[in-house]
Amino acid sequence: MLKTAMLNNVQARIAGLPVHVTLWDGGEAGHAESASVHIRLNSPAALTAFIKPTLGSLARAYVEGEMDLDGNPRDVLALGSRLCSAELCRDSKGSDVWKWWRHTRSRDRKNIQYHYDISNDFYGLWLDARRVYSCAYYRQPDMTLEAAQEAKLDHICKKLALKPGERFLDIGCGWGGLVFWAAEHYGVKALGITLSDNQHDFVSARIKALGLQDRVEVRVLDYRDVPETGCFDKIASIGMVEHVGRKNLTAYFRRIFDLLRPGGLLLNHGITTAAPRSQGLGSGISEFVDEYVFPGGELEHVSEVMQHATTGGLECLDAENLRPHYARTLWEWVRRLDEKSEEARKLIGERKYRIWRIYMAGSAHAFDQGWLELWQVLAGKPLAPGVQPNYPYRRDYIYC
Repeated sequence: MLKTAMLNNVQARIAGLPVHVTLWDGGEAGHAESASVHIRLNSPAALTAFIKPTLGSLARAYVEGEMDLDGNPRDVLALGSRLCSAELCRDSKGSDVWKWWRHTRSRDRKNIQYHYDISNDFYGLWLDARRVYSCAYYRQPDMTLEAAQEAKLDHICKKLALKPGERFLDIGCGWGGLVFWAAEHYGVKALGITLSDNQHDFVSARIKALGLQDRVEVRVLDYRDVPETGCFDKIASIGMVEHVGRKNLTAYFRRIFDLLRPGGLLLNHGITTAAPRSQGLGSGISEFVDEYVFPGGELEHVSEVMQHATTGGLECLDAENLRPHYARTLWEWVRRLDEKSEEARKLIGERKYRIWRIYMAGSAHAFDQGWLELWQVLAGKPLAPGVQPNYPYRRDYIYC
């Protein structure tokens, strides 16, 4: 009787969907021959998540091995959206309770190390050769990931109007793609800072290998502790603003203001919510990401990011939404990760492999659906009160 009831519940849930479900006791629902996604529920807990699903609970069950998913990641995410209420995924008001300990210096470093210090070799499996871990820029539709990441690095450098001899700071420099590109192609003196020991070691070795000790430096350093106040001509913040914390954003941009010389420029490149006054995605997605992927990560709408930048003393000069570029980037990462799945599992284990796979596929789907956006905001420090930053009057300087 119980087994029949369970199967009936599952059958009702998947009616009309291209999915085949196998229960832990061998029971089956759906049609295996026509299904694009095959699911195995390995425990009663997985059944509960499946009968009353949120995207977050489904992802959690997959990561913890309570559920196995077999199918193209695009089909899996499309199925997930149909099982859940898609309109609940786009917007989450979140909690207004401020937890100060989420963004202390020590906590921020632990959060960054949790995500980035798992294995340099793992990231090398599926990132481009420069290991650029942020949205690519597909300036031409037939670009490879490698070409699109180089186009992104150049897009940033052109927006910042980098010139030989300028001092350039990259906050959250990753594996060094931008500082190397800026030093080699634009002749700047570049400093990259990170809280990841693995990234620091990788960039340090590359500096020596490329003979760039006189032009590129990397430090393990919190942005709050950079000592060179008022010394940088240009600053990039790529994929960093998501880690700062909503309550700290004005102080973050104020610190950038203090680090810039008068007339200096900032390029802030970061993920934002699509819904105004939102604090992340609904359907349990934000909670899953906070627990499993980016502890302490917090998102705001681009209008709020720009408001914080302005309150911090900067003038916002230009903004560009690269949302479809990030969807394509993420799907390419997922494809590459799937191709190297055996090697990935050996490097980081099954559980972490599942975290990165479902997280990146879920993020790609969220950008495709317009739940998330990726904004580049160019801002500057005035030369003097009422005198605009060193920003050309025409935007075509970016595309020359």
